[in-house]
Amino acid sequence: MILTRCLPLIWLFLLTACAGRTLYPLPGKGGKGAKLPIQTLRPYNIAHRGSNGEIPEETAPAYLRAIEEGADFIETDVLSTKDGVLICFHDFTLQNTTNVASHKEFADRNRTYEVQGSNMTGFFTFDFTLKELKKLRTKQRFSFRNQQYNGKYPIITFEEFITIARDAPRVVGIYPEIKNPVLMNQHVKWPGGVRFEDKVVETLKKYGYGGSHLSKKWLKRPLFIQSFAPSSLVYISNLIDSPKVLLIDDVTVLTEDTNQTYAEITSDVYFNYIKQYVVGIGPWKDTVVPVSNNYTQAPTELVKRAHAHNLKVHPYTYRNENEFLHLNFSQDPYKEYEYWINEIGVDGLFTDFTGSLHNYQEWTSPLSETSKSP
Repeated sequence: MILTRCLPLIWLFLLTACAGRTLYPLPGKGGKGAKLPIQTLRPYNIAHRGSNGEIPEETAPAYLRAIEEGADFIETDVLSTKDGVLICFHDFTLQNTTNVASHKEFADRNRTYEVQGSNMTGFFTFDFTLKELKKLRTKQRFSFRNQQYNGKYPIITFEEFITIARDAPRVVGIYPEIKNPVLMNQHVKWPGGVRFEDKVVETLKKYGYGGSHLSKKWLKRPLFIQSFAPSSLVYISNLIDSPKVLLIDDVTVLTEDTNQTYAEITSDVYFNYIKQYVVGIGPWKDTVVPVSNNYTQAPTELVKRAHAHNLKVHPYTYRNENEFLHLNFSQDPYKEYEYWINEIGVDGLFTDFTGSLHNYQEWTSPLSETSKSP
């Protein structure tokens, strides 16, 4: 009898407790009316290949989870199939994150190609049609992550990815990477001499993307286009006015298209040139803050120099696991976010754990005027 009488109070308590957490309904499950706009007042939460710390990377569920957890942008790597369909997949070979090796009918697709001067062996995306790739199922890249979703989710197309963002109950940006453009243009041929980069831009325009950073058009469908290949970003600057970001690898590595090291293309001279075409850089975070014996060292001047050229800085990749957290942060991802946002002063963060970054930013944001006590 007492329990029956208390049930309404228990239900009210649960509703009140849940109201304290910001919930983001899945696409198609939200309310009616105008969508909540993308936030522009704090560093962007960029879901690196979706919420792939929890669900296999670049899959629809990984992107849906990232949106639910509060990502500002969902990020993807764009590659091509044999028949010229753009897909969302990070590696140009399939074996590390799919079950392709278990498909005996594809055994003869294990091939060797020269990639940036080295022979690489594997199952290359451009040796499969979309219909064939849809037979595969994805798996987690790292063995220490949740394995329960292995073998469940297919590879998705770039258009399917865009639809996920557009169907979200609030405005969610997209952050596609033009991945390995030299390799794609070598092995995939489109009619009329069309390039891989042309197909990416064509798809974006088909879905209404465009506009300079923070313009009215951009705020309606936010987009950054990224690439490690500077010549691709220069090329598409004549095709679309959306903001572009130059990705930066280890400074000793050569770019795939210019035969320059990333040390050379992060010089002030190069920044003066490339800032005509890009709004920012996306550096590997160890190029910003070097690491020795798993401890971060004194930061370089890269962020300060980029900001001096009016370039935004979106480093990659922030991960919660002890395997990736440097010892300075006491195995605490929130300490890492605190350091990069407040001490280094970055403008966005690529993270595998969008929920963690969102929670940190919510907990450390000043109370709004409407939520302050009288």
